[in-house]
Amino acid sequence: MVDTRSIVANTSDMTIQDGRQRTGALVQIQKVLELEARKGYSDSSATNGVTRFAGERIAQVMGEVEGDARRTLQDLDALLASYRDLDPEARERVVAESLSLLRYAISASSNASPSRPAPSRAEPPPPQPKPAAAKAPATRKAKPQPMVGSLSDSVLLLPMVGDGRARQLGQVGVRTIRDLIYLFPRRYVDYSNLEKIGSLLFGQMSTIQGVVQSVSSSRTRTGKEMIDVVVQDETGWIHAIWFNPYIQRQLPEGTRVSLSGRVEQLRGTLCLKSPEWEVLSQDTLHTGRIAPVYPLTKGLYQKTLRTLVRTALDRSLHLVEEHLPPETLQRAALIEVREAIEWIHFPEGDTPDEARRRLGEARKRLAFDELLLMQLGLLQQKLDWQGGPGNEIAVDREVVQAFVRSLPFALTSAQNRALGEILRDMASPMPMTRLLQGDVGSGKTAVAAAAALAAINDGYQAAIMAPTELLAEQHLRSLIDLFANLPDNIRPSVGLITGSMNAAARREVYSLASDGGLDLVVGTQALIQESMTFSRLGFAVVDEQHRFGVDQRSALRDKGTNPDVLVMTATPIPRSLALTIHGDLDVSTLDELPPGRQPIETRWIPSRQSRNAYAFVRDEIAKGRQAFIVFPLVEESETIDAKSAVAEHERLSRDVFPDLRLGLLHGRMRPADKDEVMLSFRDGEIDVLVSTSVVEVGIDVPNATVMLIEGAERFGLAQLHQFRGRVGRGAEKSYCLLVSNDAAGDGRTRLQAMVDSQDGFRLAQIDLDLRGPGDFLGKRQSGLPELSLADFSDVRDLERARNEAQELLAEDPDLELPQHRVLAARVNAFWSHVVTEVS
Repeated sequence: MVDTRSIVANTSDMTIQDGRQRTGALVQIQKVLELEARKGYSDSSATNGVTRFAGERIAQVMGEVEGDARRTLQDLDALLASYRDLDPEARERVVAESLSLLRYAISASSNASPSRPAPSRAEPPPPQPKPAAAKAPATRKAKPQPMVGSLSDSVLLLPMVGDGRARQLGQVGVRTIRDLIYLFPRRYVDYSNLEKIGSLLFGQMSTIQGVVQSVSSSRTRTGKEMIDVVVQDETGWIHAIWFNPYIQRQLPEGTRVSLSGRVEQLRGTLCLKSPEWEVLSQDTLHTGRIAPVYPLTKGLYQKTLRTLVRTALDRSLHLVEEHLPPETLQRAALIEVREAIEWIHFPEGDTPDEARRRLGEARKRLAFDELLLMQLGLLQQKLDWQGGPGNEIAVDREVVQAFVRSLPFALTSAQNRALGEILRDMASPMPMTRLLQGDVGSGKTAVAAAAALAAINDGYQAAIMAPTELLAEQHLRSLIDLFANLPDNIRPSVGLITGSMNAAARREVYSLASDGGLDLVVGTQALIQESMTFSRLGFAVVDEQHRFGVDQRSALRDKGTNPDVLVMTATPIPRSLALTIHGDLDVSTLDELPPGRQPIETRWIPSRQSRNAYAFVRDEIAKGRQAFIVFPLVEESETIDAKSAVAEHERLSRDVFPDLRLGLLHGRMRPADKDEVMLSFRDGEIDVLVSTSVVEVGIDVPNATVMLIEGAERFGLAQLHQFRGRVGRGAEKSYCLLVSNDAAGDGRTRLQAMVDSQDGFRLAQIDLDLRGPGDFLGKRQSGLPELSLADFSDVRDLERARNEAQELLAEDPDLELPQHRVLAARVNAFWSHVVTEVS
């Protein structure tokens, strides 16, 4: 490896007389290498490759120089000689070092007085070959002058980022400087454990520092070239092994290096295999510290990305403005944002514990930012929706009580509490935006019916939108039954609108709704068709809201003038997550089941005993009952070891239940075909319904008493609980059989929780703790911004962020005050890629 210091001292041998010719040849090489960097080190910047192009031009001037100058060109030629055989990361380093050499050489050829610049991370200096000259690791004191003017500038402004590298960065979502400094590590490797070689232990993650004593190359049995570097300190020596020939030139004898990795064995002696490494004349980014690990893509390496992030921080961190008011920082005990961004990437301290503490402080601040920005956006949406004039429905409590008394059952305390919250919202001059969540069978429909009746009694119309025709028809029948015992003068008229209705029937509903002849209309998306109009829509219900998109829910609201909106879901969500996913809604929870509802007996059965489960199903059907059998896949997969509904339906029909009537239901069927199967099952024409998870939300089949779930360990707790809720809807005792292939770890915990508890909210919290919020978040089709650091299971942090958001918006609802200017911009940027609305 070339010692660049000799270039500065000896390029004076290149005479001024021939300097221009030599400079021209060197400049040509420089331009090709700069183009190579822009093209992602593809060796396509010169017709016959970089090596040949550079070699020809070096040969042109080689005969005109002698001594150290000649050796300089020979070293440059050697540096580029094997360029074609190197991987992209190695090529990147070669290009950077070659450009560094060329700049000195060109400057000398022009008779300038070159002075060596301070080393930057973008162009690391070559290693120093003499141990005596080696210095202790440098401490970063003076940072390079900023070279970017805005965080929205392209990453192409950074050194060593050309078009090819920019494309690679784009694959991990990085296009601007802001994207790069906010590309937070997904994990860290702790290389801060600095050890002496003589005290290394097998299996330990360690960092050592020493001097390269020897470098050798050999071939493995598979033909790979293995580079063996022996590093020594005052306590001993160790082998470091790489399968990268470039290492041989990067770490010549005498180089003082830092190596980090796991201590392994090779031929009976300790070694480090492919460790992270750095020359100790550089400021360490990769060794001897807590090192960040970033998401990568093909051709993009950790060392490259760390170096780019470090360069971006040095040149742009001063542009990051603090967006939280001082009082917020103080109340939440948070560090400033620049410190947080610096430490989330490169936590430093006088001791490893200090570095880890700073990393924790950085994560706390940036996670709080995400939660606060999300809550501000959601609450602002809620304020925007409630800023318009509401209907201020005059709720007649006597009418509501008459409805409650007419029911054949008593409302639970949870139902009464939720109904009171809804009625108070309806009587308010602000439009209601409320979520009613409750377990299967908790009585959401009865609560919604009472609220709808209150609106209808004050002269308004109501609408309930369901995701399928079957659910819409079920709601219609339920409402007719719920209103059946009311006096004629307050009993509302109820109609149905679905896509399968004939044109004449639809026209009749359109006409009655538009002139006020229908009080309450239940329907599917047919409710929001252009032809559907209401005389005075004041109360709208969206059932299983996650099954609808943004435009569909907005269209239903647009059918009235700021109607009160009630969103219902049968998926229990822990309070912490409800505040996050539905932060734009007030939340009412039905957390108790009506008295007398029989618990569903849940059993966990090993796969090898599945015959016993099938025998139990047969016994129930012999009693006149029906059963579900759920599988995790639609069709067989070569990559997933799980049974499929299609194949198992065929097997069960042929080998297990040949005398029974089996149906098949899965998500790839046409909606009309799915409805036909479910109707047949509801009407008793099918004994066993074989299904995928599409049956999770379905219609009532009171005669179904068995839910058998194959591969139960593959489902989340919330989903398992939803499956279980498909049975237990009639008078007969019901059962849920969990057939598990190989439950271990979290899978075992989930199945045991199902056996132990019928409480959907308790199970949802366990699911959140085990699997994180992904399953819940995926159900909100309107979308939420992606979070990198925030943990939704931490209720305390979430509520702290929500309270802070409420404090800020109480003072400044639109964040228009000067002190909130930067915060408002951050909120807008945070939500800029998400289309969302209130419901």
